[in-house]
Amino acid sequence: MLSSELRKRILVFLSFAGIAILLLIIFSFVEDEIVEYAKSVFANFTVPQYGATAAVLLENFLRLLKIVLWMILVVSIVRFLDFLIFRTAFRSASQNELSSLLRNVFSIIIYIVAFFIIFNSQYPKVDLAALFTTSTILGIVIGLALQDTLGNLFAGLAMQADQPFQVGDVIQISNRGTGVVEGVSWRGVKIRTFQNKLLVISNSVLGKETIEVAPRDNLNAHLVFFSTLYSNSPAKVIQVVREAVRQVENVSPKIRPVVRIRNLGDNGIEWEIKYWLDDYAKHNDTDALIRERVWYVFQRENLHFAYPTRTIFTEDKPAETEPFEMVNAFFERLSLIPIFAPLSDDETKKLAQGTTVRVFAPGEIIVRKGREGNSMFVINRGNVKVQITENGYPKTINKLRENDFFGEMSLLTGQPRSATVIAEEETEVLQIKKKALKPIFETNPDLVKSICEIVEERQKLLKHHEPEANNSFEVKEKGVLLSIKKFFGLE
Repeated sequence: MLSSELRKRILVFLSFAGIAILLLIIFSFVEDEIVEYAKSVFANFTVPQYGATAAVLLENFLRLLKIVLWMILVVSIVRFLDFLIFRTAFRSASQNELSSLLRNVFSIIIYIVAFFIIFNSQYPKVDLAALFTTSTILGIVIGLALQDTLGNLFAGLAMQADQPFQVGDVIQISNRGTGVVEGVSWRGVKIRTFQNKLLVISNSVLGKETIEVAPRDNLNAHLVFFSTLYSNSPAKVIQVVREAVRQVENVSPKIRPVVRIRNLGDNGIEWEIKYWLDDYAKHNDTDALIRERVWYVFQRENLHFAYPTRTIFTEDKPAETEPFEMVNAFFERLSLIPIFAPLSDDETKKLAQGTTVRVFAPGEIIVRKGREGNSMFVINRGNVKVQITENGYPKTINKLRENDFFGEMSLLTGQPRSATVIAEEETEVLQIKKKALKPIFETNPDLVKSICEIVEERQKLLKHHEPEANNSFEVKEKGVLLSIKKFFGLE
């Protein structure tokens, strides 16, 4: 079934073409009779020259009329083929339309060639090519008059050959504006700006500009910036902002948004959000919605935007002791650690007073295998993974969470770290150093033996995952108590 538009085009084509063909056929039969009859009439003029001139004019009029009819037929055929081939056929094949600029150029070339052929058929003794090429003054006048037009035409042809953008793409032209391409013609490009204004730029000017193109069928990225206070956790900011951005309309689910630190500024941490859009033409509305969602998630998660601040130091204050509440919190945490179970409450409180807090980012190494150390760590918040190297590749042998601890052998014996420990998320640990535990051992030497038994039990896990080190571990296990006393200088 033919579409209504195609049926209408066929009807119009048949009408114009039929009329032109019918008139040309009629002219072929009656032209000679009309000329002969006119000559006989003009011969009766009182002035013979007038009659001859009138006959020539009539003959030229009939020739020009035939040229017009032939051109009407050519235009009808070209227009119909243009619609049939470039619009109907290519659209049904799911291909992109050819540019209207190229179609117009091809049509003009066909019209010119057809006109030359038809004109020479009626006036074989007139050489149009020689007429145009020998007229220097006419060529100069036409060239100057059409300088801008021809510049736009050839610039448009060069642009269509390269095809840097299509209708529907978003383009940004330096110093001129940004918008959606609405049309491309032989003269220039029409751009609908985001203020709903129509920007028309000639091809000759556009060819000299730097153009940034965001294709409509491509996932184009965009950036949104914000700042937070230094007191806010970067890991938490990344997590909550990324989740908020992923739920925004027009943000493509195919690529995960990126939230990263852009700079450590004077007033706070400067961030950027990189996300990809389904429809880049709506990036302004999407930016605004992302900023709105970030504000709301900050309110819910007790995060704060940075603002201009200035800190003035008037004097150096002496170092303050740990707040009473913090020492109590450390005491509660250390009381739950099995390795410190033999300690009394007073001894645990002394150990808590010498404890420091350390915060590590996701993926950050807390301790590295083979490094020297004299401290252990208790996980206060977050979780970590314990890794060893097996066949040249890292292997996770354990995962530790809140209230778990690691690094006790380095604290007690000073031996190098036996495994690498990495934070899986933002992790807060309590670090206990040798200088905090030594006074307690010196006051109560009997604690060494009780702690030694607990430590030896924990070594079995690592020994199981490193069978090649069994012999060395057996030697170490037998001498743990001696190593602790030697490391702390106890008799």
